[in-house]
Amino acid sequence: MFTMTNDKIQMSNVRTRIAPSPTGDPHIGTAYTALFNYAFSKKNKGKFILRIEDTDRTRLVPEAEQKIIDSLTWLGIKWDEGPYKQSERLNLYQDTAKKLVTKGAAYYCNCPPERLEKVRQEQQAKGEVPRYDRKCRLNSPKKGPFVVRLKVPEAGETSFNDLIRGKITFKNKDIDDAIILKSDGWPTYHLAVVVDDADMKISHVIRAEEWLSSTPKHVILAKALESKLPNFAHLPILRNPDRSKISKRKKPVSIVWYREQGYLPEAIINYLALMGWSMPDGREKFTRDEFIREFDLARVDPTGPVFDLQKLEWLNGEWIRSLSAEELTRKLEGYAEVGSSDIRKVLPLVHERLKRLSEFDNLTNYFFDEEIEIAKETIIQKGKGVKETKEVLQKIAAALSTTDWNKKEIEDTVKRQQEKIGWSNTDLFQTIRGVATGTRATPPLFDTLEAIGKEKVAKRFKKAIALLS
Repeated sequence: MFTMTNDKIQMSNVRTRIAPSPTGDPHIGTAYTALFNYAFSKKNKGKFILRIEDTDRTRLVPEAEQKIIDSLTWLGIKWDEGPYKQSERLNLYQDTAKKLVTKGAAYYCNCPPERLEKVRQEQQAKGEVPRYDRKCRLNSPKKGPFVVRLKVPEAGETSFNDLIRGKITFKNKDIDDAIILKSDGWPTYHLAVVVDDADMKISHVIRAEEWLSSTPKHVILAKALESKLPNFAHLPILRNPDRSKISKRKKPVSIVWYREQGYLPEAIINYLALMGWSMPDGREKFTRDEFIREFDLARVDPTGPVFDLQKLEWLNGEWIRSLSAEELTRKLEGYAEVGSSDIRKVLPLVHERLKRLSEFDNLTNYFFDEEIEIAKETIIQKGKGVKETKEVLQKIAAALSTTDWNKKEIEDTVKRQQEKIGWSNTDLFQTIRGVATGTRATPPLFDTLEAIGKEKVAKRFKKAIALLS
């Protein structure tokens, strides 16, 4: 059995990394993994490295690399070194592959895709796990084009220690002779990641559990290259409420989307820190620095955490409410259609209701729009008729037309009319609210009327009365 044990952790030399592939918008899972790597390095006074794994040329998206950089910067996850790019290190991977072949730890293969597909189908028909049948390992090919495959030991086991999951062992017979260098000279993930982690002296590989099955290949490669094995920690995968792996089919996964929707980076960081981890005192709202101060891999739960968008929205609202009016005004300037002076005017009325910055316009458009939609069902209360409601609106409109336009005077006027009309607070206030805003859910009524303005309110009463005529 081949076992590589991790050396005693030298916390003074901690080096972690995040290595995203620029194949699309940066994934929320990338932010999650980056955060835990960043926190571990900072907690232990180490270095955090950004490496762009751009060797998958068929799926490469030109603008994706910059989006990754911008998203991590927005989240406040700052790297100490990088970004390094694998596409600029091809010679290193190619030279390493040749050395592995020379040492007998890898071999050339020229099996065409058609043959590999046929082998795969035959294995599946027999109920076997599809893997390369090692034809070229047994009979060294003479003609190319060639790929280079890892020569996995045929017997025994490969083990490694995981800082979250303990000792993990794989039988070598179940490990595929994976391609490590493609025929075009580009490395696969397996070769590039091992070479880069060794070259960059990465002490801790903290990554998603989906890479667990690849780790024995990396251990075998590290042994063949006589490289020091990093400490592994495989984080649980973010999951949907139905326990399936989080994906864009069921939930937004792009960091860009969360930014555009008006989630605060502080809230995103806070929520991701709760994914498989918890504060010793159990509190749910905390800063990035507080997370770093308390962070311990031993507290990571390997059970896949549920990424609940409603919980994130609640937490985002908590962070929004912790902002001062001036701080929130500055942040809203990038989302609102109105200027900062108008934002300041109505912000006190909606500050407590905001859960996302992008909600501001929908929550406040009736303050600024000259025309709003008014529906009968919004202004006619249960048990009240059209004629009765129209008469009430006429009385309120006439009274408000001679009222000084401030919250106290508006409230006094409406309540005097209420005594004459005989309607309940709920019925009358909801009717007025529907007329003035087009909705039944608003901030306090009299504050809202004052902020909308006397002229607009008068026009809306006139429109509502005409609607009921």
